[in-house]
Amino acid sequence: MKLPDEQHPSLEIRDRSDLPTPFRNPFVHELRFTPLEKIRIGVMTVTVFPVRLFFAVFLMLLAWPFAFAASLGRSELAVETETWWRRICDIALRVLMRAMWFCGGFHWVTVKGEPAPPSQAPILTLAPHSSYFDAIPITMTMASIVMKTESKNIPVWGTLIKFIRPVFVSRSDQDSRRKTVEEIKRRAHAGGEWPQIMIFPEGTCTNRSCLITFKPGAFIPAVPVQPVVLRYPNKMDTITWTWQGPGAFEILWLTLCQFHNPIEIEYLPLYTPSEEEKNNPALFANNVRRIMAKALELPITDLSFDDCQLSQAKGPLRVPTNSSLLQFNRLARRLGLRTGTTDTVLQQASRARNIWGYRLGLEDFAQYLDLPVTDMLTELHSLFNQMYEAKEDRAIVEKELGSILRTALGVAEVDVTELFSAIDTLDAGKITHDDFCRFVVQHPDFAQEYLLSSRETPSTPHTVPLTNGFSVEHYNTEEPTCSIPGQKKKED
Repeated sequence: MKLPDEQHPSLEIRDRSDLPTPFRNPFVHELRFTPLEKIRIGVMTVTVFPVRLFFAVFLMLLAWPFAFAASLGRSELAVETETWWRRICDIALRVLMRAMWFCGGFHWVTVKGEPAPPSQAPILTLAPHSSYFDAIPITMTMASIVMKTESKNIPVWGTLIKFIRPVFVSRSDQDSRRKTVEEIKRRAHAGGEWPQIMIFPEGTCTNRSCLITFKPGAFIPAVPVQPVVLRYPNKMDTITWTWQGPGAFEILWLTLCQFHNPIEIEYLPLYTPSEEEKNNPALFANNVRRIMAKALELPITDLSFDDCQLSQAKGPLRVPTNSSLLQFNRLARRLGLRTGTTDTVLQQASRARNIWGYRLGLEDFAQYLDLPVTDMLTELHSLFNQMYEAKEDRAIVEKELGSILRTALGVAEVDVTELFSAIDTLDAGKITHDDFCRFVVQHPDFAQEYLLSSRETPSTPHTVPLTNGFSVEHYNTEEPTCSIPGQKKKED
């Protein structure tokens, strides 16, 4: 796969020579302070922090009447003619917001590149998304964003949000996603009449060690976009707010305790999609991501936030990143298979295999999924055979249970003797899926009781050893990737 030659002759999808190898888990952020840094934070906490916090809150409250006045009489479906008093409110809000960030230690903001006007770039894609401080470029441009509907009801903050004319998303409305996409398309095709829409296509916060998969929402309108990259070149990273790490208030406290917090905003050249990209938002998103990754000198990861959800659970049986479950989910997504339809089709294929013989061939497997035979489909077929190797009576023996748990959990060894005996109450020498489900319901802590009681240390992965949480074996041959063990939830 290659970017269109007429637009981007120097970039190829397989080009990864200029990108560094990832070493950090992008969903984890750890802060370690030297004794001197701890003393400095302590001094700043009782001196500078309360002053900065007071003035930041004061300036936000001072901005509220301007946002309220400018929002009076506005329609959600049309852009009103700009009057002199709305213009004054807009200038006043930009000044107040800039002063608020100044009080927070962001004394100057470095802006590189040339911002494109709304008529040329109705959508701005920002990455990496790592913190709520990423709102700085939004307040500088007063661009629209995509926000939850509930946000507009928050006192003070809701009024400021409504001023920038966001696209609201309602979680209670099942049709909200379609309506949101349609609204973005409507504004994007208005010829620059509406303010630009700033979108963080990653959809969640990372620690800026790599770019995760971009969601296609910003690219469905098939209009030119301007990529914008963010950098926080501070020595002590108190900005990052990830799945595992300091909480929201702790990040605010530590950031306000820094003498200075630098930020760089770089506007990259306008990206005009090719005809192929207009018809394929995922390809459009992936190519834009590569340009941004190259500008940031960061790797890109093949896995998305959806894959990380499988490894969110805490405890001894959480799914690690080298698990076949994550691998199966990744392959299914790249083949364009949705979870619900995939389960249905695979169950049909399993029943067909029982009729035609013990194994369902690759060609028949491809026919059932209505997909061509590719390397990815071959890999998926191999995993399918591991998942559906039960015999005609749908029962498995102890050895097969151990094999299933090793494959699913990505561990080298797991002793299932006690567990199997506890499930097999009839001493039949085999158990069914229903037997296992009933046992799990009755013994929700079965892992601690039966799998870990005889183990002093956690099992190690059965693939290449992990380095800083990443499996070397899971680097994709097409692009530099990193496996992602997801952690606590911080999703947009």
